[in-house]
Amino acid sequence: MDDNVRPRRRFMSALAAGFLAPSIARAAEPQQSAQGDETARKLVAQADAIRFPRESFQTDITITNFTDGQAGDVRKYRILSRGNEDTIVLTLEPASERGQALLMRGRGLWVFMPSVSQPVRLSLAQRLTGQVANGDLARANFSGDYQPVIVGSDTVEGTAAQILDLTAVDRSVTYAKVKYWVAQKDSRPIQAEFYALSGRLLKTCRYEDFRPLAGQTRPTRLVMEDALKKGDKSVLVYESMQLRELPERMFTREYLRRLD
Repeated sequence: MDDNVRPRRRFMSALAAGFLAPSIARAAEPQQSAQGDETARKLVAQADAIRFPRESFQTDITITNFTDGQAGDVRKYRILSRGNEDTIVLTLEPASERGQALLMRGRGLWVFMPSVSQPVRLSLAQRLTGQVANGDLARANFSGDYQPVIVGSDTVEGTAAQILDLTAVDRSVTYAKVKYWVAQKDSRPIQAEFYALSGRLLKTCRYEDFRPLAGQTRPTRLVMEDALKKGDKSVLVYESMQLRELPERMFTREYLRRLD
């Protein structure tokens, strides 16, 4: 009798272990995934802090657009940003468009034009100039707008980098998906690919010419290239950047028209 019971017990124990093992493994997966996601989130947040200050700041940008490799129009903008959630983009040049302004509150974006009495609602994905979308200037907050996952590693011009896939938290953000290369050593942004909801590659971006700006070494030159038409690109140069107190009352439709 005992000889028959012991084999059955061993069989039942093995059978139970076989059923439980996948369950245990599945239970461990979310924890490992959460840890990986947390590492990715920290990496993107660190890269964000290198690109722009977390504090309120002002920066002037010159954008040169190229078509078929030839330099075309040049535009200048002043950006006033408060905590990466509230932003004003003022057009400085060309003179014919001076006085136009973009106001962003959260992910809501409006354009103010001297010739139009009421502000017009825009999307972050709409083109501002050349290869630059409204959201590229008004809301450069990858850590707030995307869910990141580390998908691999690479070496870019001698720099070891982590590769991240960033998926938009909703359809209101500038791009549906971003592939992002961030330096392993110091979390500097290196390059990015921007994708439409369909999965089509729209454009690429390189972060270059790191220099001290507003208390941090930051990329001062961005090269955004059209993924479909070779030779079409926009080069963004950050001429200056400084920390500046910006009261919340500035970021309202009523106050915007009073800005110099």
